[in-house]
Amino acid sequence: MLVHRYGSARGRRFAVTGILLAAFSLLAALPAHASSAADIPPRGSAHMGMGVLEHDGRHGTPVPGDATQTEGVDVSSHQGNVAWSTLWNSGVKWAYVKATEGTYYTNPYFAQQYNGSYNVGMIRGAYHFATPDTTSGAAQANYFVDHGGGWSRDGKTLPGALDIEWNPYGATCYGKTQSQMVSWIRDFLNTYKARTGRDAVIYTATSWWTQCTGNYGGFAANNPLWIARYASTVGTLPAGWGYYTMWQYTSSGPTVGDHNKFNGALDRVRALANG
Repeated sequence: MLVHRYGSARGRRFAVTGILLAAFSLLAALPAHASSAADIPPRGSAHMGMGVLEHDGRHGTPVPGDATQTEGVDVSSHQGNVAWSTLWNSGVKWAYVKATEGTYYTNPYFAQQYNGSYNVGMIRGAYHFATPDTTSGAAQANYFVDHGGGWSRDGKTLPGALDIEWNPYGATCYGKTQSQMVSWIRDFLNTYKARTGRDAVIYTATSWWTQCTGNYGGFAANNPLWIARYASTVGTLPAGWGYYTMWQYTSSGPTVGDHNKFNGALDRVRALANG
């Protein structure tokens, strides 16, 4: 007498096939950036604007030739030894150089970049890539000042800039609530001013600022805004700021990639340097 077995080989093959299809569907639904730990860059490799394209995209470039704006660049170790004379001859008159990140990294090309820009005649400053999940704002401000982020009234040194944006190493807002992020930023800014006598520039993107600080507007009265947006206009600014001081408008400009516009003629750049 034949007995039908529900657990036959054919039935088991159908069951396994169904499980595999479900697993593949689940993997396909995962975001691309969550694919593996290999996607996370090494500590120290972050640079100004590295999250802009991924999160905000590119929406054109500004109309060239505006005489009321002054061209600038920002650089980090990614650019290595920079051809400053080439940039100067192309019309670039100011620059920011990455000095530090967290309390664990200094740019090995800082001297060539910081001094080289100065030597060709540019007005230059240093910036710090913030990692609020590693140490306090005060600790990072002190580290920044101690490793190239200082200031002097020589007419060619801009106040230090705090690069606060998407976290390339983990959670977008570094695991902090909006109020905690505001407190961390305030800690950095207060310490920087106590050490140098200057209010630091804040570099950020409106979308990140809105998400991670709740669009806090309390720094606008004292801290110049450097806005990141790769488009034909700056768009909506973070709360409190009625205008921008600097605008990073592209990561694909000539010579070094990251190009910026200062919202004013060269005399206004010099005025910010002099404080």
